[in-house]
Amino acid sequence: MTDRAPRWVIVVVGVIALIWMVPIIGIVMTSIRPPEGTALGWWQFDHFDFTLDAWRKVWSKYPLAPALWVTVKTAGLATLFTMLLTPAAAYAFHFLEFRFRRLMLVIIINAFVLPQQVVIIPLFRLWRDMGLIDNILSVLIPYVGLSFAWSIYLVKNFFEDFPKELVEASKIDGCGPVDTFRFVVLPNSLSPVFAVGILQFLWTWNALLLPMLFLRSEIPLPVLLARISSSYEMNWDMRSVAAIVTATVPLLVFMIFQRQFAAGSQTRSGAKE
Repeated sequence: MTDRAPRWVIVVVGVIALIWMVPIIGIVMTSIRPPEGTALGWWQFDHFDFTLDAWRKVWSKYPLAPALWVTVKTAGLATLFTMLLTPAAAYAFHFLEFRFRRLMLVIIINAFVLPQQVVIIPLFRLWRDMGLIDNILSVLIPYVGLSFAWSIYLVKNFFEDFPKELVEASKIDGCGPVDTFRFVVLPNSLSPVFAVGILQFLWTWNALLLPMLFLRSEIPLPVLLARISSSYEMNWDMRSVAAIVTATVPLLVFMIFQRQFAAGSQTRSGAKE
């Protein structure tokens, strides 16, 4: 029999969860009611009028669908490249011997404490000279490059407890560094790789600063949401719709990746595939 948590713990957790849910309920209620119905607060239910006008209007008045596609494309590619490159780099830094290995690792990890605002002006000048302003590469390259500071550190810490006997056995079997990484290390390291994917996707999906500066014609959802929020009209209902659309996809991706994360933790079995 498993020990049940004390009742007071359940009550405290329930209260905290309810507090977290209140803003979400407010956004949903604002999106399905006319603006005049929520002028005095969405919690006022004296005259509740259900309507989906905001859901229809926001798709026609603002480029919500193109912005959704741009966000999916940038966040998806940035997450994919990070998940592919990070374990390979962490494997090289941890298992391979080469010159200036520690110095390069220190330089990469130190970028973690570098504020993103510091690199904006140099990046803007670089992208302008290369003609990459209003190009997806202008945000995709920083997304992947800036993520190496924490992602390599995360996966390398996982390799600290990785069974070195497996690596040695693969060398005896005739595997080179690439085959060892592909058939031994990577299949048994899915847990941190999916953890990196979750964090990277959430960061790039909600990123605002870089796409606002570098993208012009094709903008992602956070930039569009900022533009909707900065208009002079009282469009709280359409703002709520845009916020719901912006938050739904990362929530679904998190749930999917969480299952893969749990499954990945079981692959560390010490067996080659």
